[in-house]
Amino acid sequence: MCTPSHFEVTYAINPWMDVENPVDTARARLQWEVLRQTYLSLGHRVDLIDPLPGQPDMVFAANGGLVIGRRAYGAKFRFAERAAEGGAYASWLTEHGYEVVEPSRTNEGEGDFLALGSMILAGTGFRTSLEAHIEAADALDRPVVSLELVDPRFYHLDVAIAVLDDGHGSAPADIAYYPGAFSRHSQRTLRDLFPDAILCSEADALVLGLNAVSDGRHVVLPSAATALATDLRQRGYTPVPVDLGEFVKSGGSVKCCTMELHR
Repeated sequence: MCTPSHFEVTYAINPWMDVENPVDTARARLQWEVLRQTYLSLGHRVDLIDPLPGQPDMVFAANGGLVIGRRAYGAKFRFAERAAEGGAYASWLTEHGYEVVEPSRTNEGEGDFLALGSMILAGTGFRTSLEAHIEAADALDRPVVSLELVDPRFYHLDVAIAVLDDGHGSAPADIAYYPGAFSRHSQRTLRDLFPDAILCSEADALVLGLNAVSDGRHVVLPSAATALATDLRQRGYTPVPVDLGEFVKSGGSVKCCTMELHR
């Protein structure tokens, strides 16, 4: 995670961002700290990267790369406003013993790459190129399933799909997703791969309910996604709601603030 020391909305590069709707920085820092403490209370370790001045979106650590095992596929951001983040995250990963494959294609890390035990789900349409899907598969030696995003409100895959169980254990991989975020072809792909997936309502998707982090049992998700929390509970998961409303002003929430270091 990256502390929100410089977090604010000073530019608009997605439909959620409005420079006329300022961030309450004190409230944002408190919300972020509650999220960090939530992970710690669930028994997880949280490593921190130092934020760079002038990089308000660096708090969204998920976008900094994709890590599987001891290898990482670095990020190459679409917009100049975020370009410096890619190198900062690559340097942190290298310093902590990860082999980082430098990207030549535009991609925004776990914003558009969601790792499962047997595959990587990869989004395209707004931020990450199809060529990056090929590059990621080669870098991490794991098959990639390309999914086309068509609704600009869901500009990254991690606001349209939540990985609930990555399939590493005895249970099969399990996801929740909002069908309307995807092209008809990609909806069909998701139905074929995950016939028992939880389908999220548009209302819960629009409070970024799918921007969640799961350890296979606990699902940390935005507190406003109440119907999704009920569905998760009925599926056997334990919802852990948190309020990250200040970060929604920039188009992010729980998952965006969290880079997962996958096995």
